[in-house]
Amino acid sequence: MTLFDYSHILTDTVDKLSDNNSYRGLFHQHKDGEPLPSGKALEEIIDLSRAILFPGYFGKSNINSQNINYHIGVNLERLFELLTEQIQAGLCFGVENNGMETKDEPCRDTAARLASELIRRLPEIRSILATDVEAAYYGDPAATCFGEIICCYPIIRAITNYRIAHELYTLNVPLIPRIITEMAHSETGIDIHPGATIGHHFTIDHGTGVVIGATCIIGNNVKLYQGVTLGAKSFPMDENGNPIKGIPRHPILEDDVVVYSNATILGRITIGKGATIGGNIWVTESVPAGARIVQRK
Repeated sequence: MTLFDYSHILTDTVDKLSDNNSYRGLFHQHKDGEPLPSGKALEEIIDLSRAILFPGYFGKSNINSQNINYHIGVNLERLFELLTEQIQAGLCFGVENNGMETKDEPCRDTAARLASELIRRLPEIRSILATDVEAAYYGDPAATCFGEIICCYPIIRAITNYRIAHELYTLNVPLIPRIITEMAHSETGIDIHPGATIGHHFTIDHGTGVVIGATCIIGNNVKLYQGVTLGAKSFPMDENGNPIKGIPRHPILEDDVVVYSNATILGRITIGKGATIGGNIWVTESVPAGARIVQRK
């Protein structure tokens, strides 16, 4: 009995997959010493950040007021090391994929400066996250304490990732902010683009299925429910038929807005201060302050 010779199939497939017409736009050519950012390292960065921002709730459970300085110091040193390494990888990726030609190639000094700037902002990030915890607690009658909010509520994990990613985004670090928010998207079902601007005392009840676009501006004391989309309408095209990027195309929600479950708000419109948007409706025009928009009976 003669066995079928599969070698020609393998060889032919290798040749087809190695053809540059096959992988155009799908291939990242590595250079020595310039790896892509590591998903595993970024997961550790988020774990360390959560342990620093919420000591005792994330990370080591034996932390107390006597050893907190030591634990935070150790975690910050490791965080700085990992951030520097990953930011450098992100900067290298950005130079290559944006077709930039510059004499100032990404270097470890630049990455270390950006990493230290993010770390300098951590106390401010913690302060605003404390308001998000308050908003989740006072906005949910089922919540029993702040600890339950921090441990259990998906919004805290998602908003923590977002607030870290947003700071990296404002520092013009490529790729990494989006990876960090997509990690939270996978973990919680909450999709927040790092370019969005979100004020203090922000919360999402339940959370699953929420989408917040890149150019959204969300004020203070805003509450969303599950399934809310803050999205864009059709994209304007240039003369070549390509979508025009970088223009404001997502909603503005002013202070004290509440948006109920599965509402869809599209386009660069403004939802005025104190407005309420009911569930399961589409909104494509601006809403005045204090208005209440619900389905018709």
